[in-house]
Parts: sequence; C-alpha cells; structure tokens
Amino acid sequence: MNDLAAPLQEEANTAFRQEVREWLAANFPSELANQDNTLATIEGNAALSPPAEKWKTAMGEKGWGTPTWPAEYGGGGLNRKQTKILQEEMAAIGAWNPIGGMGVMMLGPTLLEFASEEQKHQHIPPICRGEIRWCQGYSEPGAGSDLAALQMRAEDKGDHYLVNGQKTWTSGGQWADWCFALVRTDTRHKHEGISFVLVDMKTPGIEVRPIQLISGTSSFCETFFTDVKVPKENLVGEENRGWHIGKRLLQHERTNLSGGNRGGRSGGSLHKIALKYLDLDSAGRLVDKDLRTRITRFEMRQRAFRLTAGRVMEAVKGGAPAAASSILKNVGAEMTQERAELSLEIMGMQGLGWEGEGFTPQELMGTRSWLWGKAVSIYGGSAEIQNNVIAKRILGMEGEPG
Repeated sequence: MNDLAAPLQEEANTAFRQEVREWLAANFPSELANQDNTLATIEGNAALSPPAEKWKTAMGEKGWGTPTWPAEYGGGGLNRKQTKILQEEMAAIGAWNPIGGMGVMMLGPTLLEFASEEQKHQHIPPICRGEIRWCQGYSEPGAGSDLAALQMRAEDKGDHYLVNGQKTWTSGGQWADWCFALVRTDTRHKHEGISFVLVDMKTPGIEVRPIQLISGTSSFCETFFTDVKVPKENLVGEENRGWHIGKRLLQHERTNLSGGNRGGRSGGSLHKIALKYLDLDSAGRLVDKDLRTRITRFEMRQRAFRLTAGRVMEAVKGGAPAAASSILKNVGAEMTQERAELSLEIMGMQGLGWEGEGFTPQELMGTRSWLWGKAVSIYGGSAEIQNNVIAKRILGMEGEPG
C-alpha cells in the first residue's frame, strides 16, 4: 500500500466503524446484551422472544450474520478488516451473532466452492437470513469411522434419484428443513461411488427418530429413507465425485467446531464462577491453592487456544481449510470437557443437580453441559479419526500395511 492509500484506507475503516456503531445502536435490543447465544445452535425448537426475533431478522437482512460471504448471495460482502471491526463493536456492547447452525458452519462454505449458480442462489440466501435449518446425513450404523463404507443407495431414475437407507447421529434432524447427505450412486467403487446431494426433509419417505442422551437432550437422531425421491438438480458437483466435497465440508465443520466451542458451553469464566462458590483469603484469592493454579492454567491455555483458533479461521477465509482443523478439533474438545469438570468441582454439591428446587438454572445447565460434553470428542469426527488425519496429513506418517 502506497503512502497515499494508507490514510485513505484508515479513513474508510473509521467511517465503517461509525456506521457499525450507529447500526447496532438502532438494531440490537439492549436486553439481549451478554446473553448466551442459543439461536445459532442445533438444539431445541422453541419460539424466539420478540427481541431475539427482531435481532435475528435485522442481522439476516443486513447480511452481517455471514459477514464475509458474497453480497450477491445474501452475505455481508465485508473484507477481513471490516469483519474484525464488526466483531469488535459487537463485543463492546455484548452483542452476538444470531445467524448460525450447520448451514453457516459447514454447508454454506461448501456450496460457495462447489455448487452451481442456481444452487447458490436457491440455498445460500436463506442460510444468511437464518431461515433454513440444515442437518447432516453422513454417518450410518455400519459407516462411522470408515465413512466411505456408507451404503445408503441413490438409484438413478432419470430425472431423480430414489434414495433408500439409514443415517445415524443426525444432529437436529427432527427440526431440520433440509439435509445435505452423502449417498452411494455406484456400488462398484468405494470412494469414487459416492455423491453429495441436498434433500428436502419434507419429502415423503423420511422418518426421524430422536436418540435420548444422558444429558436429557435428544439432539442426535436416527434418520430412515424409504423410496425418497431427490431431484437431479439437488446433486452438488458431479455424480460419483461427492467424496472430495464431503471431506472439504468436514474440514469446515472441524474448524468451526473448534473455534466455536471456546472451551465450554456454560457462560462466565471459571474465575468468576469460583468467586461465587469458593472461600477467599485476605488478599481476595481462592483459598484452595491447587484449584487456583489449575483454573489459572486452564484460562491461560484457553486464551492461547482462542487466539490460535482465530488465526486458523482467518486463514480459512482466504482459502480452503487445512488438516490443522483436526488439531483444533481435538484440543477444543479436550478443553470443553476439562472446563466442564472444573466447573462442577468449583460448584461442589450445587454442581450435581438434575432438576428440582435448590438449584439455579445455571447450575442445572452446568450438570447437563458436563454430560452433553462427552459427545464433543465424538461428533464431527472422533478424536481417533482426527489423530489419523494429523498423523497422515501433517506428520507424513504411513498407514498400517494393508
């Protein structure tokens, strides 16, 4: 950048920051400040409060829920600097992004890279506005770790595919409007016989059965497909070339999951939680020196992890996600689980509640989040699968013979 361009760019950034401040002041409901963002998760199907609905609509129409996505598809069309300014100004007033879910985390970036123009214009704008909920049709009872062994069949019937089979661990399947799925279109080849399709969940022949989890939620499901007709125009990319698309989507998933977990689902830092429940010495420090040390070490690592995840996610915006997403996925999962364990230790008996009187909603959520967190090292590709990716793609290690 030359000597003249730099001041002009700085002036433009200052003007944009002022624009953001004014827009947020006019559109972000102050009563939502610093609340946990439940709008961008896959769990639950409760109606939004009027302020939350207003905020979601405003962000969707502005395109700032997906700030770096092209404006022609409903995104914000912002550059990296503008996106950072938006994030800084939102953080300053306790605002959060209400546009999320699998459409933003995984499918949208994949469609931007591989979909036809018709598919982009059909599916990406509703994702940017938060109007459509997506679920993922990948794992099967006999194809989890070895995903390429999937058997859900899509037979060519001329203008459509006839899909039969079963998917499992379909997160949010009971609430989803659409499903992106890997299906087998050629039984003669393993990886080269897989295609990537988009399925309307209202299509006859689809049955979704929620799976009860130890946390009391049912965010994962079994999904059955019986003679489901999928129009040919819902095929993304070429037939029998879906494995490459599916792998790219998984990289987006792992990168976003690691960057989004942030070391735990319940709100507030461990330090603040500890001040509420534990005894302090005359200097205002936790009396329990060992726990104080472990909390400090965790929050230092959490901060370092957030910065690292942020750098990787910034790099992803400039190109395709890399195998480093597997490292972030494993570390993020480990920190999520560690934070939940520390939270319960801090709360003591108050961290063991399931329901009933004597516990605050936050305490009950802490217990259920601890149980829910057991799935973090499994979904999105188990820790063992990520270790294999790291070994092969980053460390260059050879696989086992045969």
